[in-house]
Amino acid sequence: MELGLISSFIGGIGLFLLGMRLMSDGLKMAAGHALRHILSRWTRSPLRGFFSGILITSLVQSSSAVTVAVLGFVNAGLLSLLQTVYVIYGTNIGTTMTSWLVALVGFKLNIQVVALPLIGLGMLVRLTDTSGRRGAMGESLAGFGLFFLGIAILKQAFGEVGDAINLADYAADGGGVMLFMAVGFMLTFLMQSSSAAMAVTLTAAASGVIPFYAAAATVIGANVGTTSTAALSVIGATPNAQRTAAAHVLFNIITALVAIILLQPLLDLVTLLLQLFSPGASIATKLALFHTLFNILGVGLLWFFTPALVRWLQQHLRSAVEDRGRPLYLDRNVVGTPALALNALVMELSRMAELARNMLQDSFSSEHIAGAQLHKDKAVMTRLQKAVDEFTVTMQRAQLSADIGDHLPLALRTSRYYEEMANMALNMANLQEGLKYVEEPGLAEAMSHFRGECVSLLAQLEPMAESYSQQEITNLLNALESHYKQLKAQLLLAGAGEQLQLHEMVAQLDLYRDLRRAMEQAVKGADCLYGLVELASRYRQTEDESAVPV
Repeated sequence: MELGLISSFIGGIGLFLLGMRLMSDGLKMAAGHALRHILSRWTRSPLRGFFSGILITSLVQSSSAVTVAVLGFVNAGLLSLLQTVYVIYGTNIGTTMTSWLVALVGFKLNIQVVALPLIGLGMLVRLTDTSGRRGAMGESLAGFGLFFLGIAILKQAFGEVGDAINLADYAADGGGVMLFMAVGFMLTFLMQSSSAAMAVTLTAAASGVIPFYAAAATVIGANVGTTSTAALSVIGATPNAQRTAAAHVLFNIITALVAIILLQPLLDLVTLLLQLFSPGASIATKLALFHTLFNILGVGLLWFFTPALVRWLQQHLRSAVEDRGRPLYLDRNVVGTPALALNALVMELSRMAELARNMLQDSFSSEHIAGAQLHKDKAVMTRLQKAVDEFTVTMQRAQLSADIGDHLPLALRTSRYYEEMANMALNMANLQEGLKYVEEPGLAEAMSHFRGECVSLLAQLEPMAESYSQQEITNLLNALESHYKQLKAQLLLAGAGEQLQLHEMVAQLDLYRDLRRAMEQAVKGADCLYGLVELASRYRQTEDESAVPV
């Protein structure tokens, strides 16, 4: 008998989950690009984002699917963090529609009369259109049928359990409430579906297995458990996606705490409302209303604090890339003082120069190929370049002397040179990963010597050093160009003499061509930065002289 109950319980949950999956996938496929359009176009204000979350979640019957889709938009930069949080609020309200569906339909219809025809009709439609929207709607209909069939089996299983087991004693005190919250959380976490957890809870309560008070606690736990999908899906994602998941978790935890603190008043309010508008409502309906009410309460409490919450998340949940990519010297407060603004710009560009040189050296060093680290460094470089460009444009709008105004385009060119160096470094690292060690002694020595010259040249490219000499750097670059031509000729001879396979020769040629070009970019960037360093030095000297008493 116990084995039969366990089988019925597992089978009911399985049918319910399968029905939810078919229903959700079918509706999403039938909607086509409409869901993407709603998310990208209808979320431009907090209120519209909130109602979009409700609408989409109600349509696809899966808050987890909508949350994961929203995280994808955040990853791609199509939605801001603030927009996304309001959509998350809406998904929490939208997911309560499943509770209403179970309470108002699943317990009031003759399942045999409704579910089986829906499954048969849905699959018939699906067979007649295997790839179109009509077939997707048929799949969704079959999912509805399985959804109701799963509820029927769960009702039967819980009915038999209710005759043998009374769980009311476990909900007699506060510890029992926490126990049932934990049960709700674990059900959602294990099944990765708050809808399935709600169906189990509602059928258990309707069958008399657990009392109303304990079922309400289980609903709260299931509401918190639904955040697990978002938390798992942002592992390795962008910082903004991780902040979105954190906002989702915080919202659900805060909502759960409020619901637990106000549990009895909320249950009294549910009873009062249903006595006024729907006397004799089932316990499943009461739980559905409770589920909706405490989520609305949570949204109401956090709505106006959301911008502050987003700012807090942006300040406290930062990645290492964001910390390194944060400008150290650029401050809009100094824009009105040209000498200070110019000096800040030079210092930040010097940071970019050092990063670009390190990336370049790492990319062709025979001892160190750090592909993953190079990608992180490239992300830092991109953030710094954006900050430098924005600061430069802000300076251009200020009242500056003609001398500084004429030199500002030089800052934009400098940042472009360093960004290009970073791109080349990544490309060379990718090329080098697929190359074999060159065994021919003369060629290997020439390649090593050329790399050594590149390292020596990079060491001289520090425009803020007193020893910086443009003439010496020009001489080094000319020598490098001459040695590049010799190395190129040796590689071609090695390929012709079959000392290198043809594809190896081509790859080595591409690598050293890119290295030579990257060194040219490095020298151009250093020359441009040197011009800005000289200008900043003149302005500091002028200010020092004007400060001397006459």
